[in-house]
Amino acid sequence: MRHNPKHFADDPEVVRQLIRENPWGILVSSHDGDLVASHYPLLLDERSEELAVLTHVGRPDEELHGLGETEILLIVQGVHGYISPSWYAPGATRAPTWNFSAAHCYGVPQILDAGTNLDTLGRLVEHFERHVERPMLLDPDWAAAVVRGTVGIRLPISRFQCKIKLSQDKDPQTQRQVIEALRRPGPYQHAQLADEMERTLGHP
Repeated sequence: MRHNPKHFADDPEVVRQLIRENPWGILVSSHDGDLVASHYPLLLDERSEELAVLTHVGRPDEELHGLGETEILLIVQGVHGYISPSWYAPGATRAPTWNFSAAHCYGVPQILDAGTNLDTLGRLVEHFERHVERPMLLDPDWAAAVVRGTVGIRLPISRFQCKIKLSQDKDPQTQRQVIEALRRPGPYQHAQLADEMERTLGHP
């Protein structure tokens, strides 16, 4: 990502929060001369002091990626949306833009053994099922056969680039007007993005 001091975050806690709130990522690798990308759910490794995520891939994706051999890229995307210059205050640069949060995380994946993979899949299911009215957790006896079609991985994140671009470069009046516009009914209504801007910019 292009570096901009106003938008870059170097605090691992910012990345942790981004992963917690957006547990869906893209794994990207270069293997045997090909670029490979796969989309999978993520679970932040809360048991580890280091920044790391847990996930799995369906076979044979582990071979396509060459997992465990070299560094891969994990892309985590937060809330994002179009920002119209018609929402800006007088005097602001009239350029349309896109507000977003994203992290590019790098590391060499560790392949989990079958037992740890099963445990991790159970934790992943519980993480999402706990929000429904009648949670259906993973039955270890049933899952034992299914898990053989997956490869569990733990990705220790050795370095990252994190960009939180939420109109920090705009004047306070423009920031407020953008937030208000995102809350109004219309084609670009995005209350969640407005909430994220308020949290980041400190606006009431």
